[in-house]
Amino acid sequence: MAGFDENAFWAAVLAQDPEAIRRWFLPEATVRWHCTGEEFTVEEYLRANCEYPGSWTGEVVRREAMGELLVTVARVRPREGDTAFHAVSFLRLEGDRIRQLDEYWGDDGPPPAWRQAMGIGKALPPGREE
Repeated sequence: MAGFDENAFWAAVLAQDPEAIRRWFLPEATVRWHCTGEEFTVEEYLRANCEYPGSWTGEVVRREAMGELLVTVARVRPREGDTAFHAVSFLRLEGDRIRQLDEYWGDDGPPPAWRQAMGIGKALPPGREE
């Protein structure tokens, strides 16, 4: 895991640069997007990511390493527009390359009205990602 740089990996993903992304994966790696129930080969993942419309920015806001498993949380935003997302990624590494990537994407936004009506909880302080 010492050779894996999650910031460089995410920079390549956000730049939608297929050659820069490909170097982080083993050729036989799999990518799973659990929120939509999809599994991709590396080449399919490159198409899905790099042909996605728009341009993106973001940053890694949390990192947890456990043996050969690296967990990252990235905040992702389109360069145009006001939406934002958090992506939680479980990267199963072999050396400094990804063998399996499991991702969960969620939209950022306010709590739903039904929970606001309950009057419970409070807002996280700005910048509090951990």
